Amino acid sequence: MPTQACAAADAWRSSPVGIVGLGLIGGSIALDLRRQGVVVHGVAHRQQSAERALQRGLVDRVATDPSVLAGCGLVVLALPLDQLLAPDPALVAALPPAAVITDVGSVKAPVLERWQPLHARFVASHPMAGTASAGVEAGLTGLFAGCPWVLTPAAGSEPQALAAVDALAVALGARCISCGAAEHDQAVALISHLPVLVSAALLHAADRGAAAAGAGPQLAQLVRSLASTGFADTTRVGGGNPQLGLLMARSNQQAVAAALQTYSQCLAELSEQVQQGLWPALEEQLRQSQRLRADFVDRPASP
Repeated sequence: MPTQACAAADAWRSSPVGIVGLGLIGGSIALDLRRQGVVVHGVAHRQQSAERALQRGLVDRVATDPSVLAGCGLVVLALPLDQLLAPDPALVAALPPAAVITDVGSVKAPVLERWQPLHARFVASHPMAGTASAGVEAGLTGLFAGCPWVLTPAAGSEPQALAAVDALAVALGARCISCGAAEHDQAVALISHLPVLVSAALLHAADRGAAAAGAGPQLAQLVRSLASTGFADTTRVGGGNPQLGLLMARSNQQAVAAALQTYSQCLAELSEQVQQGLWPALEEQLRQSQRLRADFVDRPASP
């Protein structure tokens, strides 16, 4: 359900916005904010990345030392999940006590549990956007336009802090959604984490299937030569950053395992239909898939 705080305030614009991590998500946030005249202070992992962030115009100020966040009214932690779950003590100490802090991690319950005791104004969030690119060169404008941006407030979340993150998401063109952290993690296990593992399995199946056919290297090469847009689209997320996929599975293990079990059951149904030649049943399954897809990806954007 869209949150009601989107119009609450633009107070976060009056101070610099800090962004810790200037890869795809952090860099894209930075670019969009600077285009709107917002001052951005960045924290980069390496000096080379800091220098390149300045060259690309991602930030007004940047450093590898988190003390550059002093004076920021809102700080976005655009860090990998492992660094969110085991944050650098120097970073935690450098966060301004009065600032609103949010993250962009794809798993929310463990992040919320870790950060609630660390900062009184922490708001867990997750923009549902991305590409296959990474690093300081990956950021691009308009990445979040029309995409869901999920807030997972805790019982004691400060309304003004929630309003600030909500307003940030709206300023970036995203659709604000609010839900519980556990519900978020169950949902993304099905529509974000599961596809990574399924497409990885498809890549392995194509590779092993060609070898198992016993036709030698010629078939393996033919399979690769014939792979085109459909195969590319289906396997994009499985061929991405392996560390990211591992962190998703480790941080959301129970929900991902349940999603894989459900997928295995669906795959077993299809396998039985093909093996036994149950063509009417297979056709009905595919017709249902056609109808279901519209519910997931062809729906009109929420106002």
